[in-house]
Amino acid sequence: MQELLLQKTILVVDDEDDVRESVREVLSDEGYRVIDTADGTRVLDMIRAERPELVLLDIWMPQVDGIGLLKEIKSQEPDINVVMVSGHGNIHTAVTATKFGAFDFIEKPVSLDGLLTTVQRALGELPGSAAQEKAAKGARKAKTAKPMVSRPQSDAAAQTIKQKTLKKSVVLSGQGLHSGVKTGLILHPLPPGSGIQFTGISADVTVPAHLDYVGSTGYATTLRSKGFAVGTVEHLLAVLHSYGITNLLVKVQGEVPIMDGSALEFCQAIEEAGIEEEDAELAEIVIDKPYQFDAKGGESISIEPADEFSVRYVMRYPAPVGEQEYTYHHQGAQSFKSEIAPARTFGFLRDIAKLQNMGLANGGRLSNFILIDDEKIVNTELRFADEFARHKILDVLGDFYLLGRPLRGAITARMTGHSDNIALLRLIREGMKL
Repeated sequence: MQELLLQKTILVVDDEDDVRESVREVLSDEGYRVIDTADGTRVLDMIRAERPELVLLDIWMPQVDGIGLLKEIKSQEPDINVVMVSGHGNIHTAVTATKFGAFDFIEKPVSLDGLLTTVQRALGELPGSAAQEKAAKGARKAKTAKPMVSRPQSDAAAQTIKQKTLKKSVVLSGQGLHSGVKTGLILHPLPPGSGIQFTGISADVTVPAHLDYVGSTGYATTLRSKGFAVGTVEHLLAVLHSYGITNLLVKVQGEVPIMDGSALEFCQAIEEAGIEEEDAELAEIVIDKPYQFDAKGGESISIEPADEFSVRYVMRYPAPVGEQEYTYHHQGAQSFKSEIAPARTFGFLRDIAKLQNMGLANGGRLSNFILIDDEKIVNTELRFADEFARHKILDVLGDFYLLGRPLRGAITARMTGHSDNIALLRLIREGMKL
C-alpha cells in the first residue's frame, strides 16, 4: 500500500490504441501509475479526478486540437507538466508547443530512451542512464574534490564554481546559416552533472557539447553522435560559457539558428529564462604551462597561464577589412554581452558561390551576416570598428567551452578558425591529462 501511495501518476492522451498501450507498458514497468484515454474531451475531468503529475498529450486528435487543450490545461492546472507528442511534428511545432507552456515535445514513433529521459526530467528526476547518474554524483562531490589540473605551485589555486542551469525553458526561432533550413531552438533546464547536451525533437540521441564529439570544423563547429549531428554550435556555446551555464538540454533540428549573425538574441533568451544556481560545484581548468598550435598558412593560436580568462585576436586582411586586433578580458556575462556578443558573422562576396557549391551558406541573408566585396562592406554599418576581430573572439569562446568546464588562461590567436581552436584544445587536454 505504501508503494502505491508513492507512485507518480502519468496521464497518456492519444487516439491511437497501440501507442497508448506501448507507452503504458513502458512507464508501468518503470514503476509509474499510468492512466490513459483516447478522448480529448475527458482530459480536464480526468486531471481533476486523478491529479496526475504529468500529462503526455497527442497534438493531433479527432475531437480536440492538442495545442488548444494544452492552453486549457496550463490555464486551469498550471503546475502540471505537459509533454506534447506528435507523429507529424517538426522543430516549429515543438517551439510553438513550448511557447504555450509545454514542458517538452517528442515525436512518434516514440523512442524508449527519449521517452524515459523526457518523463524523468518532467517529473524532476535525474536523467536515467548510469553514466549520467555517475556524472551527477561526481559533480556533487566536487566541493571536496581536488582540482583536476596539474600546475606549478606558484599558480593561483583552481576555483570551484557553482553549477548553473536555467530557471525555465525558453525557445527561439531562426534559420540555419549553412543549411538554409528554417529551424528553432528549445533550451531546457537540466540537473547538476548533466553538462550541455544537444538533441533532436525525438530526444532519442543526445550529443554532449564536448571535444570528443566534434565531427567537423569547416566554417562552423559541428557535433556528432550515433548518426545525430548539430552544426554551428559555437555562438550559443559562447553565450553559455560566458553566462556560466553548465547544465542544459538544447533541442534543435540540424543546425543552431544564426539569428542576426551575432549572439545577442541568445543572451536575451538566457536572461529571459533566468539563471538558477544548483547545489553542486565544479572546478575550473587552470592552464599549467604555455601551449601553442601553428597551422601551415601561418595561423597560430596559443594559451599561457594567467590570473583570468582572456582572448587576444589579431587579424590581417587586405582592405576593406584591413588590420584588426582586440583583447577581451572576461569579467562576466555583462562584459561579454557588451563587448563580444553583438559582433556578427562575416563573409566575402567572392566566396559565396564556392561555399554554396560545398552545400554551405545556403541560409546567408543580408540580415544575418556582414557581406564584404573587394572594396567595401555591402549591406550594413559595423557595430564596432573591429567587429570582425571581436566575432572571431566569439567563436573562440564557444569552441573553448568544449572541455566542459570554464578555463583560466590567456589566449592569443592570429588569423585562426575553428579547426585551429579545436587543435589547441586537444593539445591542452593531452598535456593536462583532462
